Amino acid sequence: MAGGTPSPDRNTRYVESSRGILSYSQLAPLLAERVLVCEEAIVAEVFDVWPLDEQLLMEFHRRICGDLVPEWAGHWRTVEVQVGNLRPPASHLVPGLLRDYAQDLATRWETLIPIAGALAPETLAFAEGRLLTIHPFLDFNGRVTRLWLREILRRARLPQVTLAVEGEAARNAYFRALEAADVRDWRTLSELWTQRFDQLPPPVSQPGLIPPGC
Repeated sequence: MAGGTPSPDRNTRYVESSRGILSYSQLAPLLAERVLVCEEAIVAEVFDVWPLDEQLLMEFHRRICGDLVPEWAGHWRTVEVQVGNLRPPASHLVPGLLRDYAQDLATRWETLIPIAGALAPETLAFAEGRLLTIHPFLDFNGRVTRLWLREILRRARLPQVTLAVEGEAARNAYFRALEAADVRDWRTLSELWTQRFDQLPPPVSQPGLIPPGC
């Protein structure tokens, strides 16, 4: 490898970072450290001063990779991408789509009250699936989405369910649910959210929500 630059490998992805060209396996622990710090900030209610909108999404992205990829951290993607079978919307549409997404989520917010029952999983499916369909950042969209969901669950006073998907069967089911969400069919992803809650003890209802605009 001349000059320490990794040789091409079709099975390995590389990212040009402030620490040089790193493989995803090298980058993953660095991202994990920053995600953990951000999760701790969520628990500490650091982000309560932010509305649940596109600016908070940018902030999450900056926090997990701003020092690693400063050129594009905290910025919407400016190139066209393909994720599996999905071709996300054209990059010039992303800012407008994110504004619409935040407004749609605000409209759905009251359905997250725990006593709403079956309505909460559908709203959470929208919050997760629609964001991943838009694919707003060049990379690390999955990590930002999980942080976003952590913040939504905390503000809605819903339990912090397990978001990681483990095992081939579970991953395949999750990808099928996301493919349905790509065409705005939230049913399968809603069912997965119901399963996530079913794996936990019943949550204790608490009155009131933190308004999404606060």
